[in-house]
Amino acid sequence: MNIKEYFVSIFKGFYSLIKGMEVTGKELVTRKVTEQYPENRAELKIPERFRATLEFIYDDNGCHKCIACGSCERNCPNQTISITKRMVELPDGKKKMKLDKYTYDLGSCTFCGLCVQVCPTNAIRFSNDFEQAVFTREKLVKQLNYLPEKDDAPAPVAKPAAPAKPAPEPKPAADETKIETKENKE
Repeated sequence: MNIKEYFVSIFKGFYSLIKGMEVTGKELVTRKVTEQYPENRAELKIPERFRATLEFIYDDNGCHKCIACGSCERNCPNQTISITKRMVELPDGKKKMKLDKYTYDLGSCTFCGLCVQVCPTNAIRFSNDFEQAVFTREKLVKQLNYLPEKDDAPAPVAKPAAPAKPAPEPKPAADETKIETKENKE
């Protein structure tokens, strides 16, 4: 290393130091903004696209649109979603898959959104409720279908009982005498 390279490297180092001090100086004089969180929860603006926790979309009647197809469970990269389903028979004789339990482990979720994108019925979405701090990991496992599922098919109606057959009319006494006479002859 010659003298020229030595002084060029010192100059570059000094230039880098000046640039760093310039950035630090700008931050030193800018006005500081402090969020007064938890006191400002009412005014806090959370973006609509923020992904916090998974939730079912319920309608006014308390029904969800999940058909228990399992596509969200298959597409989850961390196996965060677990679906328990059962087969029920409808009154018309057809069989249909029903959702028993939909569990979601918030602790292992990467918030990728693949489950929401592949849902054919748009039954799930991400809420923007970001306050999920708990003391134990077991509390991070949530059941999403917390409302009892309502039957969408009417209950089968019992068939009315068939009218009872009328009792046979008693036969005339003359027939009885003929029978007795035949028996007497034998």
